[in-house]
Amino acid sequence: MEPKLTHLCYCLLLFLPLLSQSTIANPSSSPNPNQSINFIVSSCRTTRYPKLCIKCLAAFASRIHHNENRLARTALAVTLVRVRSTTVYVAKLTRARRIKRREYLAVKDCVENLGDGLGMLVQSMREMKQVGRSGRSRDEFLWRLSNVETWVSAALTDETTCLDGFDGKVMDGVVKSAIRRRVVHVARVTSNALALVNRFAALH
Repeated sequence: MEPKLTHLCYCLLLFLPLLSQSTIANPSSSPNPNQSINFIVSSCRTTRYPKLCIKCLAAFASRIHHNENRLARTALAVTLVRVRSTTVYVAKLTRARRIKRREYLAVKDCVENLGDGLGMLVQSMREMKQVGRSGRSRDEFLWRLSNVETWVSAALTDETTCLDGFDGKVMDGVVKSAIRRRVVHVARVTSNALALVNRFAALH
């Protein structure tokens, strides 16, 4: 009994942009990244989950330094990788032993929602890269930045919608608990990334 995922979801799971990998694959190797930690701590105060924000970004302190654009891009990259991991995990639950029919359908819908959100994050990463390039007019800069805000917000909506199919006590159980724990986490990470993108936009 396999979920019928969208073509987009399959493609995203297999071919994430190299940009996201290069952004987070090698955390700071500097012997003293603490010089930039204060910047991250201060920036994360604008998010809804500041402790989680700091935990996600602290390892990249010297890469981020005091650059608002790098901060937002790194937050998006971390979010994208965590959403991808969660999507793969949730998809595997459709093959769990003794999964009930209603659970299977809820998991299937959740995977498709996460896949759609993943697509929004991929688009956001690509657009954020364009935002950071020199030579952009102010109008184009603000337009691209608005696109990023819209797409990350849409990804967050997709993630929270993922849990709708598990409403009610009848859905309580191991599957619901496992999915809820992971989805709530990535939704918080996404929320933080959106806050940092909004912060970057507010400075311009």
